[in-house]
Order: sequence, then structure tokens, then C-alpha cells
Amino acid sequence: MNPAPPIVGLRREREVLTVALDTGRHVVIEGPPGTGKSTLLRSIARETGQEVVFVEGNAELTPARLIGAYDPSQVLSGGYLPASFLDGPLLTAMRGGGLLYLEELNRVPEETLNVLITVLTEGEIAVPRLGTVYAGDKFRLIAAMNPFDAVGTARVSQAIADRMCRVVLGYQDEAAERAITTAMTGTNGQVVELSVGLTRATREHRDVRMGSSVRGAIDLVHLLTGLTRLRRETRMARETARDAAYAALSGRIRVADGVDRTAESVIDELLEALWPADEPEPPGPDDPGSQDASGERPPGGQGKGDGLPPEPEAGFQRRSRPRRDQSGRTSGRAELAARHEAFAKVSPKAGELDEDAFNAALAADPDAAAALLADLARATDRELRAAARRLAGRVFIQLGRTGASRSRGTRRLGPGRSGEGDLDLERTLDQWSGRWPPSSDELVTRSWTAHRKAVCLLVDSSGSMSGLAVALAAVAAAGVVLAGGGSGGRRLETSVLAFSEEVQVLAPQGVHRQAEDLVADLVSLRGHGMTDLAGALREASRQLARAAADERIVVLLSDCLHTTGAEPATALDGIDRLHVLCPLPTQEATRAASALATRGGGQFQPVRRLTDIAPALSRVLAMS
Repeated sequence: MNPAPPIVGLRREREVLTVALDTGRHVVIEGPPGTGKSTLLRSIARETGQEVVFVEGNAELTPARLIGAYDPSQVLSGGYLPASFLDGPLLTAMRGGGLLYLEELNRVPEETLNVLITVLTEGEIAVPRLGTVYAGDKFRLIAAMNPFDAVGTARVSQAIADRMCRVVLGYQDEAAERAITTAMTGTNGQVVELSVGLTRATREHRDVRMGSSVRGAIDLVHLLTGLTRLRRETRMARETARDAAYAALSGRIRVADGVDRTAESVIDELLEALWPADEPEPPGPDDPGSQDASGERPPGGQGKGDGLPPEPEAGFQRRSRPRRDQSGRTSGRAELAARHEAFAKVSPKAGELDEDAFNAALAADPDAAAALLADLARATDRELRAAARRLAGRVFIQLGRTGASRSRGTRRLGPGRSGEGDLDLERTLDQWSGRWPPSSDELVTRSWTAHRKAVCLLVDSSGSMSGLAVALAAVAAAGVVLAGGGSGGRRLETSVLAFSEEVQVLAPQGVHRQAEDLVADLVSLRGHGMTDLAGALREASRQLARAAADERIVVLLSDCLHTTGAEPATALDGIDRLHVLCPLPTQEATRAASALATRGGGQFQPVRRLTDIAPALSRVLAMS
């Protein structure tokens, strides 16, 4: 028989649930998979000695299956007698004074949930031909649900929600998940470090809608140690780690809608970030780091009372996020509070972002609120950082919509061979072979055609870009992508690059990306070190070369103060027009940006506040 899973952490939630049950409350426990909902309940039930009656919530759970029904054969022989009634899980728990554990509450049909209304309020239920069944004193309904899964679920009615207390469980911190994994696998050390770090990283990846629970880390440890032994490897090999991670995590990862990649590719990226090529490989399960002092595996495992697993040894530096997030440091709560007056209201406690308070701040001072949101996207607090990036995807896109409508390009009268429009006699005679009648390929007509443009937005993400400057860049990126549209027939192909010393392609030329994802990526970036403006312009030219366009345009959002590489003016080949939007310009930046825009045949536009972005984009995108 498998040992009961350990309860690590969850002290506050455990206390709330214990008191709620003791005082006769019914409770719904919300949280993503693997946060310990059922484990917590069963632990409390063992302590109180109560029976747990389990019900799996799904679309097939009818009222009769929940309550019970008469046995047809016994009814035919003896009639509707109480002895002929077969109790369902609800009546079993009510008569015995036990805990009815209803899993996946939001998957249960509404007509079945309505059966519970009187039970929750009066502690009784009237069953046709059977009479009224009364609940025992200790009967409680405990429901569980995953609010993040939208497939096959429905909104729980207010009539049910009003009759239950609500306890929310989130993922535990990394130390607690290491302790759980160690206790469940009997393994500790760096194998657990890698497994837990990789599992937790799946929850933060920008292309993942839902990452793996701690169950993924537990399975990964089992598979990784097993494969290492089977293959007779003295140390873990990356190929082995990848095979184990594919099996343990790929089925638990849900890639975000509209993202064209597989769960395996996400795992490859995360494994590369957590296990760099220039670092030594972690020891395998047969190495000393994964054994106890006697050279044997710990037989039972490590629970909360045994302390936390050891920290990683020198030589293997664990990373909890992809490498792209390592550029620039994050900001703690004290630093954010000192920098932004509205921080305490917008984030009253760790992990919380009050959207109502942010909207109030946005209405009062849009620029200050946008700067705050951009900095929150790089907060040290993981939950706050994730919430800020989601909110930025909505706020900055809305601010970027203003300039999108007039950026589709101009229309002009031009030649073509489509057969539409008026005959261009002069060009037709130039093409005519002399044979009569002329072939259709020799006929040149003139008609109104759209002037096709390809636009590359270059965003400076160096150390000089922070706060409001990042918000301005995010709004500009949203405006450019929205100007390109998302369906056939558009006349503006777009791409978005970010650069400091190196260039990162956020949206390749002609490849449509959701604006929300693009903005979330952009506000996550903080560059550092040098700024190679010429290198960025050359990459922009390479991106634009892929487009079938009449005009190739770069919109550069930067102070244009390059610190490495060639002179920017020498890297304009393949760019028909270069426009410069200079955020929060100083006198030196204004001179540099204006001179570069002039060399590129474009406009210089200073942008000092959010309201400057849309008009500036409209002007430069409409220019031909």
C-alpha cells in the first residue's frame, strides 16, 4: 500500500479548512492540478476519523447517480420499499455523517448541482417515494475545482457559491515542492533540483497556458533515475534528461492558443536554459549527491519535519527561468514602492495585482500608471510579475489601437497586367511583338493599386530603457502589429525586433503574432551593457528583404546613442526610409536621433507620453 502523500506547507489553508468543517461550513477548494486539494482533505479526514465519500464530477453525473435510485428488480418483486432503494454517494455521506468529496465541481451539470441547494441549506433532501433523508451532524460537502481549465466546464451558479466557503490553493514555493518531491521519490540532491526547477519553469513560459504541477517533477525524478540506471550511465546525460522530461512533462503542458509550437520544443528550450552547455552535468542518481551517508537511498523520504533538501553544490547553477529572462535584474517590492507612488494600492500584498486600483491610477495619471505596469512586469514576485504581463497585454494594446486605422498605405495609379482598368497605350506598344492581335501578356493597363509597405519596428531594450520608456515601446509595438492586421489582403507587413548588444526577433517579418503575446514579451525585456544600433539596422534590413513590398520602412524607437558597433548611418542598405521615435529625449538624444532620421530619409518624432505614440505612428506609417 502506498504511503499517504505528505502535507508540506499549506498551514494557513489547513487551519481555515479545519475550522470551516468544525463549524459546520461547506467548502469549495479551488486550485490548479497538483496543489494538494485532495491530499489536504484526506489528511484532515484521517485526523477527525470521518469517512470520505468520493464523487467524480463530470457531465454524466445525473441527479439519480448522485442521490441513488430504486433497484428495478426489487421494486418488481416487493414494490417501492425503503429496502429496495440503493443509496448514492450523497445519501451515503448524509446518513453516515461523512465528508462528501465532489471533485471537478464546475464539470457537474446544473440540474445535478441544484439537488444540493436544500442539502446545503437545511441539511436534508426529499426523495420521491422514499421520503426525507436527514444529514448527520458531521456531514459536510467538500467540492474541488480547477478554475483555469475551460474545456468541458461551466460557471457554478450563485445559488451554490453563496452556500459554500471558498479556499484557494496555489502552487507552493520551490523549497516546498523540493520537499514534496523528495518525500514521494526517496531521492534528494541535484536530481530533485533539476526536476523541480524544470517543472516550475513550465508555468512561467510565455508560450504555455498551463504548466505542470509538482506531479511532473515527481515523475521526472523517477524516470530520470530509472533511465540513468538502465543505460548504465555514471552521470546524467542531457539526452537522458530530455527523454525523461518529454515523458514526464509534455502531456501536462498546455501550449497557449495560437502558438505554433509543441510542448517538446518548450521543454527543449527550458532544459537548455536550466542546464547550460558550458556547465558540468549534474550527478546521476548513483552519485553521492543522491545517496545518504551509508551509500544507500533513503528508504522513506524526506517530509517537512526532516527539513529541506540540500542546496545545489558548486558547479551546477540552477536557473528557474529561461535564459531570455536573465537579462537585467528584477525589482523587489521595496524598490517598486520607492519608485512608484501607486504601488502599494495596486499591489497591496505579495502576489496580488488589484486591477481596479490600477485602472484608477491609469485614469489619474496614464504615464505614471504605464511606467508602474512596465516595472511590475519585471518584479521579483513571480505571481505579481505574471499578472502584470497579462494585464500589459490588454492595456498597452488598447492604447495602441488609436493609430492603427490609417496605416494601411496609400493608393496610386500604376501599371499592371491584370486586365482591369484603362489601357496604357504607350507601355503596351513598348511590349507589343507586332503580331495581331496582341496577346493578353502584352496588354498593359493602368488601375488604382495599393502601395504595399513592409515595416520593421526596432525597439531599443538596452539599460536606458525602463519604466515609461518600456511602456512607450510596448504601445508602439502593439500599434505596428495592429496596423498590419491579421488576415488576408493587408497591405502592411510587419516585424518587431528588440536590441541592445544583440538582436532578438520578437515577431519575424510577415509572421503574424498575437499582439498580447508580443507585448508580454516586450515588457519582460531589459537589456544591459552596450547598444549596437548598426547591428540592429542590418538585422532589420534582412527581415524586410523577405517581404514583397514597394517600400521597406524601419521605425526605430531609441535614443540613438550607440555604444558599440559601426556608425548607424553606414547600416541603411535595404532600408527605403528610417523613422525615429525618440522616447523621453534628452538634448543629446534629440541631436543623434534627428540626424539619423534625416540620413534615413524619414521623420524624427519625440515621444514623451503615451498619447504621443499613436499620432507619431500614424504620421510615419502614412508617409510615402
